[in-house]
Formats: sequence, structure tokens, C-alpha cells
Amino acid sequence: MKKVIQISGAPAPIGPYSQAVLINDTLYVSGQIPMDPITGELLTGNIKDLTKGVMQNIGNLLKEENMDFSNIVKCTIFLKDMTQFNDINEVYATYFSDLPPARETVQVSMLPKDVDIEISCIAVK
Repeated sequence: MKKVIQISGAPAPIGPYSQAVLINDTLYVSGQIPMDPITGELLTGNIKDLTKGVMQNIGNLLKEENMDFSNIVKCTIFLKDMTQFNDINEVYATYFSDLPPARETVQVSMLPKDVDIEISCIAVK
């Protein structure tokens, strides 16, 4: 059974997609960007600050289904500038105490709202 997740603790979709979709025990989280879920404004700061904002949005979606970062099995990180890879990893690593998920990181020419980072993930209960 497919359950669409729509919460106020993560940015509203800016297109025809859901914040997340739960099928059985698997949660598919759409790409999250550094946006304040309350104001809808883009977050500002360095790439570490932006990464924290993205991870907080993901955390709120996980929490909605009684999950946390330990439930994540796969992440995809999209970056505009691969030279920021180490700074992003520094923040990203703090969310996974052990057994980090599978992941790929790719550099792209542009992201929605011209942000510098977007992260999507898959989590399993």
C-alpha cells in the first residue's frame, strides 16, 4: 500500500511530487534542498550550514514514520561543486554513528532554485 507523506517539518514540494512515499516498510524521501520548511525561504550560509539544513529536513520526514538516520539504506547527494565534497562529508558523517548507508555523490550543473546541494534517500523500518 502506498502512503504519501506530507508534513510541515520539511519544505513543501516545488513541483508535482511528494515529500516522501512509504510503501510497506520502505520510505522513499524525495530530494531535499536547504530550505526552511516554515518560511519556504532558502537557507543561507556555507555548504556545511546548508548540508545541516538538508539533513534536518530529512530527519523530520524520517521521524514522521518513526524512523531515524539509522534506518537509511541509500542516499544520493547532488552537488553543484565537487570541491565541497569534504565539507559535506564532515557534516553528513555526524548523522551516521555506525554502518553508514550506501551512497553516490554526483556533481550537476544546476539544482532546483539554484541551490548548491540536494539529498534524497531510502529508509527501511
